[in-house]
Amino acid sequence: MLAREEHRTSPSRANGQPSSMSLAIQPSRPDTVKAGLTAKRPRRLVENDEYGAFVRRVLRAYSRRVGVGDGDVEALALMLGLAEEIDAAIAEAVKGLRACGYSWAEIGSRLGITRQAAQQRWGTS
Repeated sequence: MLAREEHRTSPSRANGQPSSMSLAIQPSRPDTVKAGLTAKRPRRLVENDEYGAFVRRVLRAYSRRVGVGDGDVEALALMLGLAEEIDAAIAEAVKGLRACGYSWAEIGSRLGITRQAAQQRWGTS
């Protein structure tokens, strides 16, 4: 505390010139650069299979949580809502893949269904 008072009342500060003593007394400034806005740092890529595995773990944990103890019947309805959201997400993914040039046959083969079945389920025509 005494050093700060000396810093404030230093005679060399009165004329606008910092003293050599004031440089040693000043605390270091915190880093105020926001990492998210810095373009020099490469962004970590999360692979789709890692992300999918994470989502599966979350869903399994949620289903176990619903079924333990006395059970939670209301949460079962929420899980059904999640299933509907997953279906909507799959439809959006298929739409994106079609926009990237993937054929119905390629999409169907990855899902284990025929191209006709994929087109009937997610096609817009």
